[in-house]
Amino acid sequence: MIERKFVAANMKEFLIQEFIGSSIKGAEHSHTKLQKTPLGERIVIYSSKPGIIVGKKGQNIKQLTKVLKKKFGLENPQIEISEVENPYFDPNIMAERIVNYLEKFGTSKFKSIGHKVMSDVMGAGAMGIEILISGKIPSARAKSWRFYQGYLKKCGDIALTGVKIAYATAQLKTGSIGVKVSIMTPDTILPDKIKIRVKEEEKEPEKKEDGKEKGA
Repeated sequence: MIERKFVAANMKEFLIQEFIGSSIKGAEHSHTKLQKTPLGERIVIYSSKPGIIVGKKGQNIKQLTKVLKKKFGLENPQIEISEVENPYFDPNIMAERIVNYLEKFGTSKFKSIGHKVMSDVMGAGAMGIEILISGKIPSARAKSWRFYQGYLKKCGDIALTGVKIAYATAQLKTGSIGVKVSIMTPDTILPDKIKIRVKEEEKEPEKKEDGKEKGA
């Protein structure tokens, strides 16, 4: 019974996160955290464009709060907005940005979109990035295109813990286009990176002049 409660709670949390992500399109949503407090549910939404989520005079926040109460049975949801400091290191935001570009400009410019996002991320100081765009682009036959730059771990523990990965889907007239973004940020500590420390040479005492040390 206890296991079922945990599964049900995690499932509810996942559905809330998915709903919030689909409700604030265009706000470059990173992720959402849910915390239970004595006063109710604390929901923290991380985004690079918090103004879009808040809306004019907080209308969007109020509407989202009402929907969460009705749809998921939350008693007193408290929504907070946290701005992402560096969106170029967040694969969720970059994947959503690519999806927005594809839905706006179409698949004819998918190469320039991929190269632009890749150069922006590397220009911000990332160690490496890989972008995979899959679907019927540019022809009617499904195909995958890969944009890659820098250094990116593909195996080992760093590939699991040091590489951030996100998925998104663009809905176009020709069909669905899948987007996968992998980013390795500059703060990733690599086990095979070696730093050589140079030992400072000991300074020899200055020579004596006329039986006295120099400067005495």
